[in-house]
Amino acid sequence: MLGKIKLGISIGDPNGIGIEIILKIFEDRRLFEFFTPLIFAPIKLLENQKKHFQLNSSLVLKKNNQKFQKAQLSVFDLPMTEAKLVFGEASKTAGKLAFESLKTATMALKKGEIDALVTAPINKETIQSEDFNFPGHTDYLAKELDGNSLMFMVSESLKVALVSDHIAVKDISRLLTPKLLREKIQQLEDSLKKDFNISRPKIAVLGLNPHTGDKGVIGKEDDQITHPLIQELSASGHLVYGPYAADSFFGHQIHLQFDAILAIYHDQGLIPFKTLTFGAGVNFTAGLSKVRTSPDHGTAFEIAGKGVAETESFRNAIFLARSIYFNRKEKKDLANQNRGEK
Repeated sequence: MLGKIKLGISIGDPNGIGIEIILKIFEDRRLFEFFTPLIFAPIKLLENQKKHFQLNSSLVLKKNNQKFQKAQLSVFDLPMTEAKLVFGEASKTAGKLAFESLKTATMALKKGEIDALVTAPINKETIQSEDFNFPGHTDYLAKELDGNSLMFMVSESLKVALVSDHIAVKDISRLLTPKLLREKIQQLEDSLKKDFNISRPKIAVLGLNPHTGDKGVIGKEDDQITHPLIQELSASGHLVYGPYAADSFFGHQIHLQFDAILAIYHDQGLIPFKTLTFGAGVNFTAGLSKVRTSPDHGTAFEIAGKGVAETESFRNAIFLARSIYFNRKEKKDLANQNRGEK
């Protein structure tokens, strides 16, 4: 039976819905049977939002070397900003606090003080600074943690990974190379085996161009890069198929035949993923030495402070983090056992 994990939580943008959904989720005391949570935030800010949303979550300060409290939300207290925070407002003050939460939580993850990290949504504009000059969480964590990151969107019925994530559309064809595509296919295959216990994963790769280029009429990348590489990998025993025309792939429900889909760029993968699973999906950063997940939505400034934010995606994110953590641990323990027997 799987046990508890020490779960670190960064609050994202405090003017969004992040803190609301964190506090709401842990109103369900049954979750403490699976998680020992630690929130990285000013405890005063959490208390203020707890009062605003009329919630009953029990908050307690986590001090150095102090044991986690049972059935309580432990808080790694951060300095409270003196500037006013306003629900739904994009502000540099909120962005700075979002980064402090992420930075401190990531440090704890690197040190092994927490087992996994779940990140609430940030505002990608207001968080920008000299210390955070990245398109999003994925790129920051790739720099801070060992490994090579892969943006991997996960739901119960659909898994979609990306060759390129937060880059401009005009740069996609230039960045697509056989080396990069091979690397991402290998990362996806490895993650499906290690993180999801799929021993022989079956992967579909989408084409870059409309109709996969129509034999070079609409672009040559699919014929020159994607198709030859898939043939090579298939010949060597990998269950990799494609390239598939992205416009009809999901409409014809071909995705149901595969364990995961590799999309070439952000919107090609995330538009169908969010259309089919929005509110229940999880953003998982595969390929890193530590486990990080996030809900599939943003800061939702338009509903921030109103008490109507849904928690399903964040709930799925914390349980996926736990599942992946134990899948990795089981494989590591088995490898160590096998080495000991030799």
